[in-house]
Amino acid sequence: MAKAKTIMIYLVVIFVLYTIIMSPQRAAELVQVGFEGISTAAQSVGDFMSELVK
Repeated sequence: MAKAKTIMIYLVVIFVLYTIIMSPQRAAELVQVGFEGISTAAQSVGDFMSELVK
């Protein structure tokens, strides 16, 4: 089972590197969308906690 997990990790890393090399602009857009999503989620948690304190 551990060997299958290691193989899957290698495949994901290879896929990510292939995507970055073949279409760096699209990869940058995906990273930007991901960070925007994380930022929005963090802001929402902060707003929720602020409302709880009030």
